[in-house]
Amino acid sequence: MRVLILTILTLIGQLTFAQTDKSKRPSPPANTKVTTTDGVTIDINYSRPSLKGRQIGVDIAPVGQVWRTGANEATSIEFDKDVLVEGQKLPAGKYGLYSIPGENETTIIFSKVWDQWGTKYDAKDDALRVTAVNGTSNDSQEQFKINAAPDGTVSLEWGQYVVPFKVKAGN
Repeated sequence: MRVLILTILTLIGQLTFAQTDKSKRPSPPANTKVTTTDGVTIDINYSRPSLKGRQIGVDIAPVGQVWRTGANEATSIEFDKDVLVEGQKLPAGKYGLYSIPGENETTIIFSKVWDQWGTKYDAKDDALRVTAVNGTSNDSQEQFKINAAPDGTVSLEWGQYVVPFKVKAGN
């Protein structure tokens, strides 16, 4: 009987400690959620890496290569209605968000697979690719951030880079 009780207590203890607190990671999770003026709810879940002295496009998020657009698990973006992203149709649903940074523009990729580790991207799972023009900000953002505004502008912000793309209802 004692052995059984000790075994059960040991299992409970292991299960309790197995649940990790993601907020204590070096790249903590974040959520951005907005309902646009045309009624689309955009819900984005991602992790926020920090620059830590690294150079964007060289040391991290290399130019011309697929980037997980965040850290840790794949960044997910969900739309409750069919949408137009930069004028192109995308059905309602949840997607993995990837990008290919470029010198002047960035390719934004919506993958049909969202529930995986961020580095497991496969082009065969693409639902949509759009191009966004790179911009800059006067304020440097040490930690990666994704903003979603009521006008439907979603912005990837890091360092002095801002990469906005437009989402609107796909009536």
